[in-house]
Amino acid sequence: MTYKLIAVDIDGTLLNDKGELTEGNIEAIREAVDKGVIFTIATGRPVQGVVNFIEALKRDIPFITYNGAMVITGKSREIIYERKLNEDDARIIINWGREHGSTVMVWKNNNLYVTALDERAERYRNISKVEAIPIKDLDEVVKGGVSKVLWYNDVDKINEHQKIIGQYISENVNYHTSMPYFLEFNDKLASKAIAMENLGRHFGIKQNEMIAIGDGYNDLSMIEYAGLGVAMDNAPDEIKQRADFVTLSNNEDGVAHVIRKFVL
Repeated sequence: MTYKLIAVDIDGTLLNDKGELTEGNIEAIREAVDKGVIFTIATGRPVQGVVNFIEALKRDIPFITYNGAMVITGKSREIIYERKLNEDDARIIINWGREHGSTVMVWKNNNLYVTALDERAERYRNISKVEAIPIKDLDEVVKGGVSKVLWYNDVDKINEHQKIIGQYISENVNYHTSMPYFLEFNDKLASKAIAMENLGRHFGIKQNEMIAIGDGYNDLSMIEYAGLGVAMDNAPDEIKQRADFVTLSNNEDGVAHVIRKFVL
């Protein structure tokens, strides 16, 4: 099989545990792109949190952001696909999270809104590289829908809330952890798999010509969708069991290993 598109998660996948993009991964990605392969980063991060990879890789690449809620080209910033949480769902999720002790982050129009400017919000701001705006008028924030809502809380609270939140939200919502202390909410038609489908349509690439690489539960949809779904060695066992192939860990250039084995 000739693979023409590779979608790769960031944290725990493309980056090592120090948050570094290694030379081994950079070289393999550049070689693949120069060969004509479409390389895309698929992440829960916003556009502002990923565009630096264009400079790091010295290649113009598209991005899957907000767990698939927005698919965008690199330098030109053309939106290929966008799907927002509707106002009612967003309002319920924001209020429920706030009432149960989470710091709630809301992404809309690539702006970051928060329920409280606390220590969690500051840590998340440092991760996203976007200034946090306190929510003063919730109706105004959710008007027209939002890209993503994220709860930031202690791990045990996130686990507890994840088990019960389904009772309070509509069937239009997907939710999953990205990090043990992050629970993220998107519209049901916003996923990394659906984003890959739209990228494929945009570039004329078939499903069986795609590779997806990830380590987390928010990567499962694309791992199961792609012609070759790959789990990192550092992924949970459930992710590995549902993948077609398990590569090396993120500290061993697992992404480069896949590219060299299946593409180059």
